[in-house]
Amino acid sequence: MGGKDARAMNASRSEFEKNEDPPLTAQTHFAAGQLNETQGSPALAVEQYEAALKLDPKFAPALFRMGLVYSQIKQFDKSIEAWNRYIEVTDHKAAGYSNLGYCQELAGDPESAEHSYQAGIEKDASNQPCRVNYGLMLARQGRIEEAKAQFGAVLSAAEAHYNIASVLQQQGKKDAARAEFKEAIKTDPKLIDAATRLAELDRN
Repeated sequence: MGGKDARAMNASRSEFEKNEDPPLTAQTHFAAGQLNETQGSPALAVEQYEAALKLDPKFAPALFRMGLVYSQIKQFDKSIEAWNRYIEVTDHKAAGYSNLGYCQELAGDPESAEHSYQAGIEKDASNQPCRVNYGLMLARQGRIEEAKAQFGAVLSAAEAHYNIASVLQQQGKKDAARAEFKEAIKTDPKLIDAATRLAELDRN
């Protein structure tokens, strides 16, 4: 190899060695967090989402996942904080209020949950997650007519009866659940899930 060729190769190597890895972005950390979630490492996932938020405090996808992960590992205070931040950066999106309300309910604060659901509904009256989650909470509290009103705003009558029946069954109120499943089937004979659940109740 001639001296000229050797110098050219060394110059190329020098240029190559000077190249640096591209800086990590919020999206890069977010993707790493999602990978950690799939691998069953919620703590590592949160670290990545927090790293993403350090680079971009308004990176809504990271706040969304943080809210979910913290809720799954029962760190409800941190989950609630994440959902409040998510609501702020998404211009008070109704879906954020739905998730916040559900988390507050899990944390044992149904009063705050109710306020959150109502705020979401005020923002978007047709938001199904807010209406359904609010309706389920009301049903669990025994406020059946109020629950039906929430379901009725976004679901069919049969689906409303089905959801009420599901809550009653979970509470061990088999006769009341059976009656609601029957109403669901009467309203919509094609609602197979209701017929299946009713058959299970009748067998037990």
